Amino acid sequence: MNANTSMVTEFLLVGFSHLADLQGLLFSVFLTIYLLTLAGNFLIVVLVSTDAALQSPMYFFLRVLSTLEIGYTSVTVPLLLHHLLTGQCHISRSGCALQMFFFLFFGATECCLLAAMAYDRYVAICEPLRYPLLLSHGMCLQLTGSAWACGVLVGLGHTSFIFSLPFCGPSAIPHFFCEIQPVLQLVCGDTSLNELQIILAAALIILCPFGLILGSYGRILVTIFRIPSAVGRRKAFSTCSSHLIVVSLFYGTAIFIYIRPKASYDPVTDPLVSLFYAVVTPILNPIIYSLRNTEVKAALKRTMQKMVPMEI
Repeated sequence: MNANTSMVTEFLLVGFSHLADLQGLLFSVFLTIYLLTLAGNFLIVVLVSTDAALQSPMYFFLRVLSTLEIGYTSVTVPLLLHHLLTGQCHISRSGCALQMFFFLFFGATECCLLAAMAYDRYVAICEPLRYPLLLSHGMCLQLTGSAWACGVLVGLGHTSFIFSLPFCGPSAIPHFFCEIQPVLQLVCGDTSLNELQIILAAALIILCPFGLILGSYGRILVTIFRIPSAVGRRKAFSTCSSHLIVVSLFYGTAIFIYIRPKASYDPVTDPLVSLFYAVVTPILNPIIYSLRNTEVKAALKRTMQKMVPMEI
């Protein structure tokens, strides 16, 4: 078994190789999405960093989220673009492990960060008088640092665990990047126990933050319904709607992909779902937060006015 394991030194990312006639079109579409994702998220980072009106904890977390999205999409899309452009779809074993680590790292960090953002909304609506105390700059740094640390642990744990298993062929991964489930299918021997451990770990890192988010919004809804003014209720809910949309998109696809046995993996539909949360979702976040947030739009307007010279 050890001799056979050493034979697998690289993998073949099948991806969209079956769509030979659409390689150019797919390259143009994914390149456009990637550039817009970088531009949109980088713009939010710049706005929050430079505009004095966006210095609250909510926008601090939003800046971290945009930074995560830049890294999250950069783990998969550039390599996908290279494969579409050159037709060379091979990736080394170490490169596959590195890609899996960073993808899990950014994904797990975002799971925890979205929970921190829900806590921010809970304190702002349910404990407004204690908001500066409960979410001081130091507390925001601690929550963010905990999210990053959790991402490192999840990435290292899953990656080292999977790539310590024997791979003795075949080496074709039915996906466009090194995702856990399709890579696990290439492991030799019975992987039922390994599969159960991965599902339990994924459930812990996904469902625990998701449960905290649900609990926070349960308390938020109770508080909002107690507001006597309809205008006040609408204003309070509008501060949460963007975050709720992002949570629904992110956790819906993550639960579908990770909390299920590898036997249910579909090489046709699953890469499409992964394409949504790995490529499409990162471009939606800046759109959602900018179009539904008057303060971000006002900050963008002020920044553009500074860049455009005033007419004499």
